[in-house]
Amino acid sequence: MKTLFTFALAGLLASSSFAANDNDDLMALSDVGTKFKKVNVLLKDGVGKAKVAIMDQDGKMLHQRKVKVEDQDLVIPYDLNELPCGEYKVKITTEEEEVLYTVETFERAPAKEEMPLVAYGKKLDDETVHLAVVGLMEPGVEVKIRYEANGNLIHSEEIDQPEGFKKDYKLKGVSPEDVYFELKDSLGRTRVIHI
Repeated sequence: MKTLFTFALAGLLASSSFAANDNDDLMALSDVGTKFKKVNVLLKDGVGKAKVAIMDQDGKMLHQRKVKVEDQDLVIPYDLNELPCGEYKVKITTEEEEVLYTVETFERAPAKEEMPLVAYGKKLDDETVHLAVVGLMEPGVEVKIRYEANGNLIHSEEIDQPEGFKKDYKLKGVSPEDVYFELKDSLGRTRVIHI
C-alpha cells in the first residue's frame, strides 16, 4: 500500500511538472511587445492553433481572434490608439496551455519640432513691451515687430540665447496696442503675439 501511494504521488508530481513545462513551452514560443499604443503579439513556429485575446485591466475582452501558426513565425499587430493609455492583458491559448501577458500603453512624446514655441508679451507702459521666450531647444530666435494696421515691419533682430531670453522693447512714439510680434526659432516654430 505504501509503495502504491509513493507511485501515485510520484505520478502526480510528474504530471504537474509536465503541465508547468507545457506552459513554459508556450511562453517560450510567444512574446508580446508594446511601442506607445501599438501592441505586437509574436507567435513562433510550433504554436499551432491558438486564440489571441486583448483584454482591459478589468479582464473585459476587447478583441479575440483565432490563428494557425505554420512553417514560420507570425506577428499580430494591434493598434490601441482609440483606447485610453493604461494596462492591458494579452491572453494566448492553445488546446494544451494558456499564457497571460500584461502590457502598458502610453502616448508618444511629441517631437521637438511638434512642440509649440513658448513666448509671452506684456505691456509695461505706454511705450514698452516685455517679451519672454522660454524653453528653446536650440539658440536662435528671429524677432519681428510689425504694425497691426498694415503689417509693415518696424524692427527685426536675431537673438542667439540658449534656452530662452527676456527683453524689453521701447516703442518710440508707438503704442503697444498698435503692434504685434512675429517670432520664429531655429527649428522653424513660429508664434505671433498681439499686445
